[in-house]
Amino acid sequence: MSNEQPLKILCIHGYRQDGKVFRERTGAFRKIIKKHADLVFITAPNRVPPLETDGGAADSTVDTDARGWWFSRSEDNYYNPLDYTDSSKGFEDSLQCIIQTFKEQGPFDGILAFSQGAAFLSLLCSIQQKETGKENHFTIADSPIKFDFAIFVSGFKSRQKEHAQFYDVTIEIPTLHVFGETDKVIAKEMSEDLLLCYKEPMVLQHTGGHFIPAASAQKKKYLEFLDLMIARKK
Repeated sequence: MSNEQPLKILCIHGYRQDGKVFRERTGAFRKIIKKHADLVFITAPNRVPPLETDGGAADSTVDTDARGWWFSRSEDNYYNPLDYTDSSKGFEDSLQCIIQTFKEQGPFDGILAFSQGAAFLSLLCSIQQKETGKENHFTIADSPIKFDFAIFVSGFKSRQKEHAQFYDVTIEIPTLHVFGETDKVIAKEMSEDLLLCYKEPMVLQHTGGHFIPAASAQKKKYLEFLDLMIARKK
């Protein structure tokens, strides 16, 4: 990369995180891509109850303003990525949060998302694809949600019944899917299942767990993908 304008990327955190925590946990990654992209971090609108021993999936165990993009159980605001349920409480509020962010801080070239945030990103990709294809399954009038690529870290398909409609279309924008072989929260098989929804996805598999890898082995892949995205803008 020479003197091209950096990409602008929206960053969507995981469950029981917020924008500040997610930014802090991407320090090494941000250092790698700092000449390629400007990152904008946002926080989900749904407050998550204090962590006890609820068995839910936590992307962060620090004492923070814990947030989530939706809940798989509505009666007590609970979320577990393994649960098949009829509840997606909070999803509409989160969708409005994204719409407002695009209106106020957009446009964005791409979106980077982690864990539950990456599941949310899979839904946003579908919404955009359906809008582009003028399909009537799910549309947003004058949608400002427009982006050219997506980066998933520990991504997976949402198992909430309402979201099944988002996985009936092949996503055509470029995507990079990052997942760990030893991830104990989102098993690599869940991330591999998500790959089937995308046309020619780029994959970065690492030996670690539930985090954004940023070693030299991954740096090359990140920069390769971002260089391609910059070239597409010309």
